[in-house]
Amino acid sequence: MAKTNHEGFKTVETDLEELDEKIRDHRRGIFWRVVWVVGIFAVMLVAFGLWEALRVYEDYEVTSSVERTDSEASRFEEFCGNIVKYSNDGIVYMDGENELIWNQSFEMNTPRMSKCENYMAIYDMGGTDIFIISDSGVQREIETTMPIRKVCVARQGTIAVLLKEGTVSYVKLYDRKGKELASGAFYGNQGGFPIDIAFSYDAQKLAVDMVDVADGNMKSTIAFYNFGSVGQNEINNNVGTYSYSDVFIPLIEYVSDERMLAFGDKEIIVFGGAQKPEISKEIFIEGEMESVFYDEKYIGITQSNHDEANSKHITIYDMRGNRVMETDTDMPYENIGFLSNHEVCLTSKYECEIYTIHSVKKFSYTFDEEIYKILYRGIGSNYIFIMDGATEEVRLI
Repeated sequence: MAKTNHEGFKTVETDLEELDEKIRDHRRGIFWRVVWVVGIFAVMLVAFGLWEALRVYEDYEVTSSVERTDSEASRFEEFCGNIVKYSNDGIVYMDGENELIWNQSFEMNTPRMSKCENYMAIYDMGGTDIFIISDSGVQREIETTMPIRKVCVARQGTIAVLLKEGTVSYVKLYDRKGKELASGAFYGNQGGFPIDIAFSYDAQKLAVDMVDVADGNMKSTIAFYNFGSVGQNEINNNVGTYSYSDVFIPLIEYVSDERMLAFGDKEIIVFGGAQKPEISKEIFIEGEMESVFYDEKYIGITQSNHDEANSKHITIYDMRGNRVMETDTDMPYENIGFLSNHEVCLTSKYECEIYTIHSVKKFSYTFDEEIYKILYRGIGSNYIFIMDGATEEVRLI
């Protein structure tokens, strides 16, 4: 009787082992099926990505179109997902359907715009008027006592203003309510005169670009100021100064909280540093740069190929100085820049070309009506074409 029980227990143990093995086999089967499905899905995603990156479009279809009336010399920019139109007599903020969100009238001889995330500043270059604006409308109007050379706006609406009167230049900071936060004077006979300023997105760092031509020698100097706790421990908040002999630097620009670009006639300098500036990369350029453009991720330059077609060579660098794209164009463009998806867009009066960061000419077209601006719509092959008299939402085909 005991033996029968013993053999019975052995049979049960054997069945359990077989059952465990079957369960393990089943789980392994499920695991490998999942691996195969995920792998196939990943391959499909990569294939689709490559197809999208290399795809070329020859035409477009209009998905919606609204008529628009413009004053002479209107300019268009994208702002907070909508469209800004501004000219000498005012600014209009509208959605893609041309529906008015708000407008503001003014009189400016040379209106210019600076924008950073949810704020922008419209100012009269050479005049005295500044409007600090958010997506809900004008926050403050500021009238200066001296002619304005440049205005930079930070993400919370703080602005830096470069003013010049005679041989003396001033840099002033204002908050979005118009309160003056800081001020500094620069005298042309004491180490050069400012020609440009740059303001970080967080409003903590300011750079002043100065040129000195004393004794017939060119020298560019960039002085960095920090208005946070680090700068309070330095004389006049100065946290670094860089000078370059025989180099002309006409343009500087912050593209984030911590990164600033300086464009010289011989090189492009990338500055980094959370509090104090550091040179993270110097990109030396052979030959003359005809135009420069940039966004928070890439730097672009164009140079002449010196051929009969007067074609241009376009080179794109990342912020580490690596060349990520090169291509040639024989289109006589008037404007070149990055779209919000980092594509390179060239436009003339009636023509456009769009290149991907992979050097593929994605779209080329000659329009019947004048084209003012092209904006990326944020999904797929959808764009906004701002034409003469109409705003069109389109899909490339």
